[in-house]
Amino acid sequence: MKITILGSGAIGGLAGAYMTKTGHDVLLVDRWAEHVAALNEKGLFIDGVRGEMTVPVKAATPDQLEGSLGAVLIATKSQHAVEALKQVIPLLNADSCVVSFQNGFNEPDMIAALNEAGLPGDRIVMGSIPNYGGALVDPGYVEFVHEGPIQLGELNGEMTPRLQELGEALSALTEVQYSSHIWGQIWAKEVYASQVVFSALADAKIRDTLGVERYARIAGAVVKEALEIADANGIDVQAFDFFDPMNYRVKTAGDTQKLLANINHAIWLLKKDQDTKPAHSFKKKGSGIWWDIVYRKRPSETRSSSGKLIDFGKKTGADTRLNEKLFSMIYEIEDGKRELGFHNFDELEAYTASIGKTLP
Repeated sequence: MKITILGSGAIGGLAGAYMTKTGHDVLLVDRWAEHVAALNEKGLFIDGVRGEMTVPVKAATPDQLEGSLGAVLIATKSQHAVEALKQVIPLLNADSCVVSFQNGFNEPDMIAALNEAGLPGDRIVMGSIPNYGGALVDPGYVEFVHEGPIQLGELNGEMTPRLQELGEALSALTEVQYSSHIWGQIWAKEVYASQVVFSALADAKIRDTLGVERYARIAGAVVKEALEIADANGIDVQAFDFFDPMNYRVKTAGDTQKLLANINHAIWLLKKDQDTKPAHSFKKKGSGIWWDIVYRKRPSETRSSSGKLIDFGKKTGADTRLNEKLFSMIYEIEDGKRELGFHNFDELEAYTASIGKTLP
């Protein structure tokens, strides 16, 4: 199967390398010329939870693309997804397959861009959630940070030959779970992502943020509100991997204790593979939001992914105050107007109490 991956960082790079290893015709595409040059000269070096290996790969910059692209996986940061798609629209046709292979609510915007170009966007676009994790450390070098499955599905819920073929290719990397409700799972990932954004308020390991009961309570309140935004939009939020939305519909003190146990279990799942590799010092110690802010020194994808929950909430009149406060704090950190630190948790905790959203 021919596959073109736009965005060859951690998510795209790992998928491309493992599919290449099993014989698929994969082209890794990235606008970072130094990264592309390293991939072509030395291959992709991977370390982390599965040990070290180097995979020879084919790579190109977007301006070098021509001819048929096969199945297109867009694995850029969320804020660059539609831009990346528009660059390759001249190489697509009505039978093309384009997969939103990253965080964010990008599928509707991708469909709109394709429709505007005279192509059947709703037929071309496929949804996914890659739940494994990694980090692009240096040109040609990706760290595999944690294991996790891929949810993959047609937006209309059908099981199609192209879905099965692509799923079989991606299974070279990890388990592929076919979804008949991919839009509900995409929403689930972004609702859960509010908790991930929360953990990035301090330059600290996840066990020192979400792993602390006091802070986990605040994160739980944030996700509870995010779920209510989804409810107001009529979304059937689906469970995935380590996230079950029912755990966040807290009403009693007992529900809170169950939620805290669930958060601790999720942290264990994220870190258990790292714990088996004591000889490897992981460079990525937090979320992707943390990685962008602390290591890459650039804005995260929050504005274009879970940050869009605010727009969805305002359209339906849902209460978005807690998530809005959280996102504004992250944006202030990215803009250099706020320092990272545990004082941010204290401030958000006080705000949560002031609007009556402290968990019982």
